[in-house]
Amino acid sequence: MFKPLLLFGVLALLPAMSQADEPDAIEKATNPLHLSTSVALQDYYTPELYGSDRHLNDTLFRATVPVAAGDWVPVPQILRITVPLATRPQPGGYSTGLGDINLFDIFLLKQDGVKIGVGPLITASSAARDELGSGKWQAGLSAIAIKSTPQWMAGTLVQWQKSFAGDEARRDVETATFQPIVIYKLPKGWYVRTSGIWTWDRESDDYYIPVGLGGGRAWKAGNKVVSAFIEPQWTVAHKGDGVPEFTLFAGISIVM
Repeated sequence: MFKPLLLFGVLALLPAMSQADEPDAIEKATNPLHLSTSVALQDYYTPELYGSDRHLNDTLFRATVPVAAGDWVPVPQILRITVPLATRPQPGGYSTGLGDINLFDIFLLKQDGVKIGVGPLITASSAARDELGSGKWQAGLSAIAIKSTPQWMAGTLVQWQKSFAGDEARRDVETATFQPIVIYKLPKGWYVRTSGIWTWDRESDDYYIPVGLGGGRAWKAGNKVVSAFIEPQWTVAHKGDGVPEFTLFAGISIVM
């Protein structure tokens, strides 16, 4: 798990960029539809769950690769793979290992004004142990819309997926998520952000709605952009036990 407060303190000691560099660096670091290759390490630490005194942790290793428009596909694509290292409570302790790997492919259908992308997603039944994943292969769709200005970036990522194969002894899976994303750009590469993922389990009808408020900083490192952030997230509405009550979300990324 990250040491997010220490990470955030280190950011303040970094040299400031020129004013001309600041908006471009923040845009590259935070816009999920920016056509740049990136790698990221993110962590969701949930110390409080409804109806439980246990905690959860998910460390995400994430890579994003753009694909230029070509003869077969006339629009750009954005491929994103997420490999989770999950920690889940078990009787007498906790279990940590590889979780379910997710891949989605966004087709960037509109690039001017409000950018819009749509595409398929798949989640593999790759968890190292039963408690670390769903035991099911899942497929679905992603849709994202982003509007960016020199001061703001705002949009949303919507995803739906449903199980289609896997361990027959495990329950079926169908989930829908809605992620509002808002970035407010500040001087010297700083930004304020919110990006809580609203999650609805369509099989159990449980749900939770987190609202986050955090901050981060982007800076140039040679010809790359590095960004780091921390975002506490509080659940403001929920149904069901075992869903997050409070989560600390933090991450660092490198954009090529």
